[in-house]
Amino acid sequence: MSQRTAPTTGLLIVDKPGLPMDRDEPDAAAYDLPTSHDVVQRVRRWSGQRRIGHTGTLDPMASGVLVLCLGQATRLVEYYQGHDKVYLAEVTLGRATDTYDALGQVTDEQPVPPLTPADIEAALARFRGEIWQTPPIYSAIKRGGESLHRKARRGEDVTIEPRPITIHELSLVDLIGSDRLRLRVRSSAGAYMRSLAHDLGVALGTVAHLSALRREAAGGFTLADAIELDAIQAAAEEGRLADLLLPPGDRLQMPRLTLDEERSRRLGYGQRVVLNGIDVVDNNTLFQAYDEEGRFLGILHCLQTGAHRDETNIDEAGSEPGLSVDESVWKAEKWFAPQA
Repeated sequence: MSQRTAPTTGLLIVDKPGLPMDRDEPDAAAYDLPTSHDVVQRVRRWSGQRRIGHTGTLDPMASGVLVLCLGQATRLVEYYQGHDKVYLAEVTLGRATDTYDALGQVTDEQPVPPLTPADIEAALARFRGEIWQTPPIYSAIKRGGESLHRKARRGEDVTIEPRPITIHELSLVDLIGSDRLRLRVRSSAGAYMRSLAHDLGVALGTVAHLSALRREAAGGFTLADAIELDAIQAAAEEGRLADLLLPPGDRLQMPRLTLDEERSRRLGYGQRVVLNGIDVVDNNTLFQAYDEEGRFLGILHCLQTGAHRDETNIDEAGSEPGLSVDESVWKAEKWFAPQA
């Protein structure tokens, strides 16, 4: 039994289990392949904390960085989403599956042509930068409030339109035998490594599927931050789960402001404050706020700046006619009591 104490708040970076890259047992059923939802449920049970959210799912066969927000930190989930991801992906050539990964049913087999590193590099070059990608039919994308994979498994006719993504980096790490590629990928949010594997197979003159995937980074969090499930369970049972948590606001990828006590108090009461000397790109800019002791306070929303004044919205924005060029009006979008 876990030793449940007071509700726990913070970020928990999980090293989610998945199919190993170098596996001796080909049967996927031999491995613990929890879904991201399963991981949330386990941590919920171990911690006694009901409020837990993740900032982006991993497929059951994928391992690596899964960012969980516990307690009040769930209010920050939206700010930890939409960041770049880094993956180590293994692509197996010659066999295609309906899910585009190792868990699907084989739908096609084709010979693999002799490939040189130069051939592979030429194919990879097609996928770098801003591209259009069609997600797999078996995906968590929702239509009509239901995931497409559920519709597909019922045999419904499912079509998906391609959408823009960005592959910032794509490199060959290793060529294993004649039919397996290890790739390192840094991509925008929303990119499907399964679709990349499928499309790469076509570009190489054959078919392919994603045979293993490990997420090495999500936003500012890497595998160095990630903790295996067994260690999380042990910590919870020993009453030290809080020692594994990062504080709310850790590694938020947005600019930072330090506030004095008076402005912090006013923002905490829902009031607007005027700040000066802040380099704001435009109205609606978000900043993370800290007090003078370095404690996270929350997310601030810029309503109006003197440099970007909209005279027609001064009253609504709470600005003042005399707002100078280097002044800006702010309110708290999400606010937290300082943690001791």
